[in-house]
Amino acid sequence: MHLITREVLGAVPEAESLAVGLLHIQILHTSAGLTLNENASRDVGDDLEAWLNRIAPEDADYWTHTLEGADDMPAHAKAALLGASVTVPIAEGRAVLGTWQGIHLCELRNNGGPRRLSLTLSGEEG
Repeated sequence: MHLITREVLGAVPEAESLAVGLLHIQILHTSAGLTLNENASRDVGDDLEAWLNRIAPEDADYWTHTLEGADDMPAHAKAALLGASVTVPIAEGRAVLGTWQGIHLCELRNNGGPRRLSLTLSGEEG
């Protein structure tokens, strides 16, 4: 899990002029996901990864989509659980996140490579 809150918010400086709005973040890949989750303790990310690996193990004999490697289909299954997007409210020019919340990019392949996001900001200036 990669904490990307600072990078995402830095990519939309226009949010600072909004009285109210929404920032929608979508990952443009099928073997990675996004989540709003704990931003202080690395243990949470490690535990979430361990849990996902138990739910969708690489060595399961029931996977048939294996041409791209043993980690590919499990990554698709994990991405389906996590989701491909998150939406963050904006109020008075700031992202409305809980004290311990951050935006995380969850890489679900062993060697996933570069990932791209689509950011859509809408709202009313104030």
